[in-house]
Amino acid sequence: MSRSGRVRTDALAALRIGEFRALSALGLLVMIAVQAQSVAIAWALYQITRDPLVLGLVGLAEAVPFISLALFGGYLADHRDKRTLMRIALTLMVAASGLLIAVMQTPVRNAMGPWQWLGLVYGSLMLMGLARGLFSPSATALRAFVVPRALYPNAAAWSSTAMQSGMVLGPLLGGLSYAAYGLTTTLWGCAALLVAAIALSLWLRPRPPLSHRAQGQSVMQNIAEGLQFVRRTPVILYALALDLLVVLFGGVIAILPMFAEEILLIGPDALGLLRAAPAVGAIITILICTRHTPTYHAWRNLLLACAGFGAATLVFAVSTHFWLSVAALFATGAFDSVSVVIRQTLLQIYTPDALRGRVQSVNSVFISTSNEIGAFESGLAAKLLGAVPSVLFGGAMTLGITGLIGHRTRSLLRLRVTPESQG
Repeated sequence: MSRSGRVRTDALAALRIGEFRALSALGLLVMIAVQAQSVAIAWALYQITRDPLVLGLVGLAEAVPFISLALFGGYLADHRDKRTLMRIALTLMVAASGLLIAVMQTPVRNAMGPWQWLGLVYGSLMLMGLARGLFSPSATALRAFVVPRALYPNAAAWSSTAMQSGMVLGPLLGGLSYAAYGLTTTLWGCAALLVAAIALSLWLRPRPPLSHRAQGQSVMQNIAEGLQFVRRTPVILYALALDLLVVLFGGVIAILPMFAEEILLIGPDALGLLRAAPAVGAIITILICTRHTPTYHAWRNLLLACAGFGAATLVFAVSTHFWLSVAALFATGAFDSVSVVIRQTLLQIYTPDALRGRVQSVNSVFISTSNEIGAFESGLAAKLLGAVPSVLFGGAMTLGITGLIGHRTRSLLRLRVTPESQG
């Protein structure tokens, strides 16, 4: 460790493990498919309805089933083979993609009323949310079993790189494919990527569960153990709460089609670039984090990252130039990636092996609430206030929340995550 507190390590350490490479590649394919599908569906819905609230309801349709199942999914991840659960979830995702392909066909839309048709679209997205509620805790918990504890920060950085790479490639491919080949071809490509992810799961070994339900203990009591652990561990509780509230109010991804169409005057291909900008910033920052981890001064860096996210959101709100908007979104991704690496490292280090699935499911609920419920909040706020005022409000709320939580958690500024705490 350098005298400045920055920890140097083998930047490729986690990638030298074959199972970790397979798990990361699998996650990359899933993220590309989900993001490309999201861009295509959002653009199509806005072109048809011209209503930002319809875009917000897309996030809500995915979030409600995800949040409903995620805690039970974490329970299953601790008590069943994680690899099998991932395959079941991926199969459900393929089924949901097939339903979306059918529902988005013009003859189907013309054969029914607008709200009936939207109900089928949202129903397909709800099935996708259910599948993600099963997939997320299983895949995230499995990562802790394929790398040694000393490599958790490095593994978190590379896993985040795979996720953010998917968030770059997915919107770009989704937007370009939509512009060149149309909606149906784009959705078929997303389904094919999910099938490829199922094939990659063949490289993962089964692992017996480490947790067993105590005699006389109900499933709900067992699930509650994860919630109780988070509540008793301030650094995890506040890290999750900070991420939830910052992204809930500061996220703008859901209403990007509105900014693209009405403020920046761009098409679906440029929208894909706009959607990819945060992930490009995240990838570059995370690659730096693989060599210079931000976790030594973990809490200080987490607060600075959240404040930077809010400031970049305010810049995006007032921008009327495409490349300035891209730069602002790039900055939001860069700051968010620091938060992700720190939060994931803290979760991996402080969570007991027998509780990993359940604690990760709590994390998944927080993330889904911030992302999908945040998407609904963005759509609703844009409908009530207008696009620019709603984002200004969100950026200001992000800065205020970061300041308030920072004041309440001053004792955590003394936290130091060192190689000894990871071993």
